[in-house]
Amino acid sequence: MKKKLVVLTGAGMSAESGIATFRDANGLWENHAIEEVATPEAWRKNPSLVLQFYNQRRAQLGTVEPNEGHKVLQQLERYFEVTIITQNVDNLHERAGSSHILHLHGELTKVRSTADARLIYDIGTKPIALGDTCEKGSQLRPHIVWFGESVPMIETAAELTQEADILVIVGTSMQVYPAAGLINYVDKHVPIYVIDPHKPGISYRKNLHFIEEKASVGLQQLWRILLGN
Repeated sequence: MKKKLVVLTGAGMSAESGIATFRDANGLWENHAIEEVATPEAWRKNPSLVLQFYNQRRAQLGTVEPNEGHKVLQQLERYFEVTIITQNVDNLHERAGSSHILHLHGELTKVRSTADARLIYDIGTKPIALGDTCEKGSQLRPHIVWFGESVPMIETAAELTQEADILVIVGTSMQVYPAAGLINYVDKHVPIYVIDPHKPGISYRKNLHFIEEKASVGLQQLWRILLGN
């Protein structure tokens, strides 16, 4: 039976594909305060700006490709039962061919009804505008978990993390909760590999192994550690 490899990915996972992170000095969010484009209050105050912001992100997504790190994770499925829990809203894991992906913070390529959150539509990289409605006649909004909103998939993510034989953390500062708290669900005997050029401040766990590299390089090193080649 294959060991269960659970991978938690953050913005650094997609940075090499050209998707900037809002923590970068020249990051995507630089010209917008988070409060202006990524909160329920922003949506109520200026929905046009919010839609424009995510339309731009969606359009950019259509111009980038999965990087070597995404491909390594897909290839690891030959040897492990790989589950990816991602904080990213892009679809690069899917496009790389990974089979089991849980999106904690929503999906950029989807929109949902403001009247019924169960009505979710896949629009790819197309834009949406004010006046675009669901079948019930209500405005569509990005299918994104904004700051200040609950994270509906966090309990499922915790259950998956509890089952891990190996935990891998890639490209995340481990500062954004509740995702950062998932490390606490791993059994104390489970090895944890943390891949990030900027070493996150995690020091209170046993079996911690740091690989201070960007995602693509670090995941290739992990391949050699896990498989010996």
